[in-house]
Formats: sequence, structure tokens, C-alpha cells
Amino acid sequence: MDLESRKKELAVLLDINAKQQRMQSIQAEMADPKFWENHQYAAKVAQELKHLDDVIVQFELAETLEEIDELENEATFTGAHDDASAYLSVHAGSGGTEAQDWAEMLLRMYMRYGERADYRVELLDKVDGEEAGIKSATILVRGYRAYGKLKGENGTHRLVRISPYDADKSRHTSFALVEVVPEVEKSEITIKPDDLRIDVYRAGGHGGQGVNTTDSAVRLTHLPTGIIVTCQNERSQLQNKAQAMKILQGKLQLLEDEKQRAEEQKHKGEPVLASWGNQIRSYVLQPYQLVKDLRSGYETSAVHDVLDGEIETLLTEWRKHVATGRMNYKESK
Repeated sequence: MDLESRKKELAVLLDINAKQQRMQSIQAEMADPKFWENHQYAAKVAQELKHLDDVIVQFELAETLEEIDELENEATFTGAHDDASAYLSVHAGSGGTEAQDWAEMLLRMYMRYGERADYRVELLDKVDGEEAGIKSATILVRGYRAYGKLKGENGTHRLVRISPYDADKSRHTSFALVEVVPEVEKSEITIKPDDLRIDVYRAGGHGGQGVNTTDSAVRLTHLPTGIIVTCQNERSQLQNKAQAMKILQGKLQLLEDEKQRAEEQKHKGEPVLASWGNQIRSYVLQPYQLVKDLRSGYETSAVHDVLDGEIETLLTEWRKHVATGRMNYKESK
């Protein structure tokens, strides 16, 4: 595809016309002397104006395919929390040791990815399996755009392999669920004390000094939604509670965002782009080797590289797939 055609596609993907209209609206709003009375709001709107201006200028000046590629990648980060750090949880599906081993393999994959991407990865909670693997674990991937990159991992991951735990060497299929939540620094969500049940218990994983001899682990249950969050790897009960509250805040914020998005799409007549699915990706180790994302269609035979944390391309292809869906809808209107 030539440069002119790519640039036309990019104009739709970036929604340049809407950005220009929004800039004009902001400039008109800023012309009102009362606009600057609310300093916090004014700063937020001024920052939005600068971002819009930067994107439009970059688009207008783009003259090479490399510059178009860079802008296309930038256009895939459109979520309100995309710049945030991310809480990522892995839960073993049914299947006992097989599923728990698979959950631990996924946990390692994400921790290795975080290291490769120069993020700071902190283990917050981990429940070991009876024989091997883990029942569940939660990590904090701290850094710019960790959530924007990892949010597409939400869903069920499927593994097919010859079981190392089966004496008959038969092929097994295992499942694990991945959840990704943004670290929300400021949220309008209020959690009422009466809506929480707080349980403390003895931590069972590796943590700070004395973590196995005190009831430092915390489990929060949000009664209206049934959401349960646990944290045990901080050094004290207070720290575990604070961290668990932040994870709960992020989950509740996502629920509220989804509710608002569904309402807006209902009024605008826009298609609902599912962020959660059942099975999103397959990892096949036998009888052949293949990782395939069932949403974007991207696949690779480099299974062991993927399981060692080389998932950047998988993450990027999913974002492009979502962005292309939006673009196709706008073009067909």
C-alpha cells in the first residue's frame, strides 16, 4: 500500500476530524476567563489540548511509511487508563496439577515479559498448588503503559501438551484465566466500609520478614459485586490491605467504565467491542508447536520464546486488531 493510501487509513484510525473539532471546542472554552478559576480542571484540559495538537501535527508532517507505522502504533492506545501500571492475576482452571502447572508457566511468562520490557514487577499474592504449580497469583507490573499493553491478555489461555505428570504420556489440555486491572491513582469510585468484608489469615507464600508467623494476609470481599481480592506478600497487614484496596479500586473502576461505555454506544449506535472473551489464545506444544491468538489471528511457531516472555508482537497485533475494527466501522458508516 502506498503512502497516500496508508495516510488516508491513518486519518480514519486517528479520527483526525473529531480531534480537530475537539481542539476548536477546547480553544473556545479556554477563551472564557472563568475557565482558569478551576486550576485542576484547566490543567487537565490544557494537557488534552497539547496531546491533540501533537497528534495532529505529527499526522500532517508524516512523510514516510516509518512515521505512519509509528503513528499507527500510537493510535492503538486509546483507553482512559492505558498509561497506567497494571495488576495482572493468573488463576488455574479446573484440572488439578495440570492446570496449576500451566498457571505457573503463564505467571513466569508475564514476569519475564515485564523484565524484558524494563518494567518493575512485584509479586503481591501467590497460592501454591498441592503438588506443583500455582492456584493463583497476582503481580504488579509497574511502568508507563503497562496496562495499555497487557489489558488484551484478559481471558482464558489454553495449553495443549504431553503431560509431564502422566505416566502414559498422553496429551492434555489445560486452561488458565488471566485478569488485568489498571493501577488507578485517582478514581471517583467510593468504596463504603459497610460494603466490605475484611478477612485476615496467615500468609503462605514468600514475603517480608515474619510473613509466615503473623496473620498478615488480607482478603477483601466487595459485597455488592462479589469481587474478591487477596494480598499477602507485603510486609504487614496494613500494607497488604492498602494494596488489595488499590486492586479492588481498579476492578470497580473498570466495571464503571464498561457501564458508561455501553450506555454511550447504546445512544450512538456504535458496536460493542468485547474486551473479555472465553478462550483468547492457544499454546500448542504437541503434536506441533504453535501459539495462536484467536482474536487477531496472529500465530507463531516460536512457542518457547513466547513462554519466555517474548509476547510484544502478540500484544501489538491484538491492539491493531481492535483499532482496525473501529476503523472499519467508521469507514462503513
